[in-house]
Amino acid sequence: MSLALGVLCGCAHAQAPAPSLPSNAAIDAEARRLMAAQNVVGMGVAIIDRGWIVHVGAYGYANLADRRALQTDTVMYGASLTKLAFAYMVMQLADEHRLDLDRSIAEYLPRPLPEYERYRDLAGDERWRRLTPRIILNHATGFANFRWLEDDQRLRFHWAPGERFGYSGEGIYLLQFVLEEGLHLDVKAEMQRRVFDRFGMTRTSMRWRDDFRPNLADRYGMNGETEPHDERSNVSAAGSMDTTIADQARLWAGVVRGEGLSPYAHAELLRPTLPIHSAHQFPTLVSDTDPRADRVGLAAALGSVTFNDASGPMFFKGGHDDFTGNMVICQETRQRCVVFLSNSVRAELIYPELARFILGETAMPWWWEYNR
Repeated sequence: MSLALGVLCGCAHAQAPAPSLPSNAAIDAEARRLMAAQNVVGMGVAIIDRGWIVHVGAYGYANLADRRALQTDTVMYGASLTKLAFAYMVMQLADEHRLDLDRSIAEYLPRPLPEYERYRDLAGDERWRRLTPRIILNHATGFANFRWLEDDQRLRFHWAPGERFGYSGEGIYLLQFVLEEGLHLDVKAEMQRRVFDRFGMTRTSMRWRDDFRPNLADRYGMNGETEPHDERSNVSAAGSMDTTIADQARLWAGVVRGEGLSPYAHAELLRPTLPIHSAHQFPTLVSDTDPRADRVGLAAALGSVTFNDASGPMFFKGGHDDFTGNMVICQETRQRCVVFLSNSVRAELIYPELARFILGETAMPWWWEYNR
């Protein structure tokens, strides 16, 4: 019933004409203006409308010292955008009835979770049996973002699984482990075949490739400090994706179209299932709330966060570390997205204004995403 009502609501919004996008030249000019104002080294921007790519641009530098220009096929770090790409792959497994989103992970593992070395910290706490793929992808495990952030660097539950939202890379690590150990899947191969190859993402990989090296972006911190691109040898569903802005345009165009998923699975991927009341996304374990979250209907979907907007439902996903700032924001009914990929974390300072310039005013909760 709720899914059907959601589809009906989407159709109602679809009847209203979408405002026109700025011209590509205007988008390019505004991106460059904002980058100059905030000393952003390099950035890629992609625009998707009605499910199709309408603009891809690259600005600034892949390497500032060499004045080497960032290009649309320059490889950058995808960071946590990987998580939603991974969720898309998981939904294909659910479509094939190889994985049940609401089935305990205990039913997939050949041994109890605490019997595995990396999860022995959970010995004696049977709450791990309440973990399901949906709870994990909703970021409702109860784990810290990473165990190494704990004082003793040990994994533990801070609340019961499913109780509330708390962003956790540890949870995504666990679901990857379940697929590898319980379903005997090679996550790198599955991501390559089901996502990257499907969408023609020829310069994207879950693991470092030597052919990336000739056109690779170095990374820049908030104060201009530089870090070479990390040649990741380990596959991490939480964030090891190397990619380009051109490939990210292909990915998110396919995602909003639902390519490779049944209509039900696509709706389920983006369906808000867990209300979010927290004042900010990070730090992840604080209990502060903000009434603005309820006003926009902030909620966790499978790998993304959703909210209500005048245009209809919207979803977004960020990717961040000290040297990286990425963001995708999509209007579901219009199948319209902006995708930002940057080798400079300072780009996060301009994303709110640039997103407004492209999409117009939305209810996007920047206050929650960036804790400011």
